[in-house]
Amino acid sequence: MPLTPEQSKKIKKQLLEQVASFPDDKRDSAEEYIENMDDAQLEEFLIQNNLIKPDGEGNTPTNYTPEKCIFCSILKGEIPSTKIDENDDAIAILEINPISKAHALIIPKIHINSEEELKEGHKALAKRIYKKLLVAFKPKSVITANANILGHEVINVIPVYENETLNSKRTRSTPEALAILAQKISKLKVKKKKAIPKKETPEEKNERIINEENTWLPVRIP
Repeated sequence: MPLTPEQSKKIKKQLLEQVASFPDDKRDSAEEYIENMDDAQLEEFLIQNNLIKPDGEGNTPTNYTPEKCIFCSILKGEIPSTKIDENDDAIAILEINPISKAHALIIPKIHINSEEELKEGHKALAKRIYKKLLVAFKPKSVITANANILGHEVINVIPVYENETLNSKRTRSTPEALAILAQKISKLKVKKKKAIPKKETPEEKNERIINEENTWLPVRIP
């Protein structure tokens, strides 16, 4: 079954977001090529470049799964990126095609296909970047939003300066501009909350007083 116009539009959008990370000399031609393909040409392009493969019986687009992933390529160092943080489960990079200044992406280190597969480590890194962006750039707020791009689940961390959302217009940044932002973010250390002392019950207080003040032991004679 061929791609429908709606499916074609969605896949083109995802592909264009991916090629935004390409070097300048390759990005423009790739964008033009993607935008000019009709639905049939797009489907053939995806198959020929091993970006999708049939999964199960039938050739319906809903049964396709990704063969190549831009985020896995970033993790392997095959595509340059501007990393700002990481933990055992994920890395945080700056989006090269951001919605707002310092728009970051949390990329799981192991390819996952759905929101349900996100671990606490992925969410913890998103929370840490959330706090850093609040401190570094003083936006009105910061939003986090999951996204699935050609089969890889990621988390967007987007500073809100006006009324930006995940669907707001994107602008192209440069590696040099991102490096300046990354330097500012990397200097920050998020303070951990101090543990709140447990409040003593009357019984515990009496027991402590007895142990510390009222308990007498004989002096040991050598």
